[in-house]
Amino acid sequence: MKIKIGNKYIGDNYPSFIIAEVGSNHNQDFALAIKHIDAVAEAGADAVKFQTFKADKHISKYADMPNYLEGYESIHGLIKSLELNRGWQKHLKEYAESKGLIFLSSPCDNEAVDGLEEIDAPAHKVASFDLPDLDLIRYIAKTQKPVLLSTGLADWMEIQRAIDVCREEGNEKIILLQCTSLYPAPAHLSNLKSIQIMRDMYRTITGYSDHTLGDNIAIASVVMGASVIEKHFTLDRNLPGPDHVFAIEPPELKKMIEKIREVESAIGDGSKTGPRDEEKDMYKKVRRSIHASCDIKAGETITEKMLISKRPGFGIPIYLKEYILGRKAKQDIKQDQWITWSQI
Repeated sequence: MKIKIGNKYIGDNYPSFIIAEVGSNHNQDFALAIKHIDAVAEAGADAVKFQTFKADKHISKYADMPNYLEGYESIHGLIKSLELNRGWQKHLKEYAESKGLIFLSSPCDNEAVDGLEEIDAPAHKVASFDLPDLDLIRYIAKTQKPVLLSTGLADWMEIQRAIDVCREEGNEKIILLQCTSLYPAPAHLSNLKSIQIMRDMYRTITGYSDHTLGDNIAIASVVMGASVIEKHFTLDRNLPGPDHVFAIEPPELKKMIEKIREVESAIGDGSKTGPRDEEKDMYKKVRRSIHASCDIKAGETITEKMLISKRPGFGIPIYLKEYILGRKAKQDIKQDQWITWSQI
């Protein structure tokens, strides 16, 4: 399985696609948004992502405040204060691309989808909270662009319904992201095993949208098969706003990406075909083989007590010892010398 977003392939045998989620951490400041893009590019991520929503279409004025946002007066007012100026998106996308990044966003209404299509966004992300909105997902799927579905809070049938809507529109470019919808999320609720299970169950590419503190869980998700990793990002966790405090900062993002690439290189292809080229010296000089435990005279019959297993591995392999016993030495073999077929 593979899907292309921008100039990057995602899927089997490709590096994890790493998304730095700026989200609303631009704080409605264009210059701050640009600085975030600069830092994401410097860290070596593949994509930078924002969120495209309007409070009036996104949340009721009577909505209750989630516990993690206690201290803010109104959830509707807070969301309104975090809206991205949609007139910025074209410029942000062009700037991101000039830095070698892929620009993405999470559209939360049909107009947001239309606006992102106007600037030819290469894919669309559906936030976990919007997964039940099958009308929105269908509208996105009709673009025939890749659809990243975050699955925080979802059960198996909710995920299946979202996938079915995409496939009904002929869109098979689906990526499911495991997610824990807490801010920050505790490690023990990460449920990374679902990355593998969703991949097998739904026959899709899968990944991980990380809300935990630090980078341990994001790195571990690579070993569990995450082809996409999304991590909230900020220039400074002390900036005002609800999403800065649990986000990763520039030096941390860069280090996380370095670790992920190292882990990817360590996973390998799973084959066991003997020593790699780099191991050949160790294979010859440090492995065990059959040696003489005492001096053996030419013509003498070789017995068990005359043999010992030692390094290096230049002699006859140990598992062939039974084929040596009872044979005669062709020449004198000194104690501690490895034994070769030419000597017996």
